[in-house]
Amino acid sequence: MGIASTCAEAVRLACTLLPDVVLVDIALGEECGLDLARLLVSEDSGKAPVVILISAAYSPCDVEELIADSPAAGFLPKSDLSSDAIQQLLVSRGRVPAYGQPA
Repeated sequence: MGIASTCAEAVRLACTLLPDVVLVDIALGEECGLDLARLLVSEDSGKAPVVILISAAYSPCDVEELIADSPAAGFLPKSDLSSDAIQQLLVSRGRVPAYGQPA
């Protein structure tokens, strides 16, 4: 598991740790979570992670169009964030990571 404070740090960690799933906050201070999602999915590390965008400030209806135009698998409000919610989102989008199968 890794935690990053900048887009550059997040990309470095993803290249090092090779996670199956990355949670990215839409609001990253001066940086944009949508830009980070694009960077993570376009990495040439051999296996791009599944990116799920999260936020405490926005609701699903606030970001619906942004998510549809992004490479993210989906969006979860932080108030709904749990391992079950992540798994349900991945299964509903047909994006089950390599480590698991649908429950």
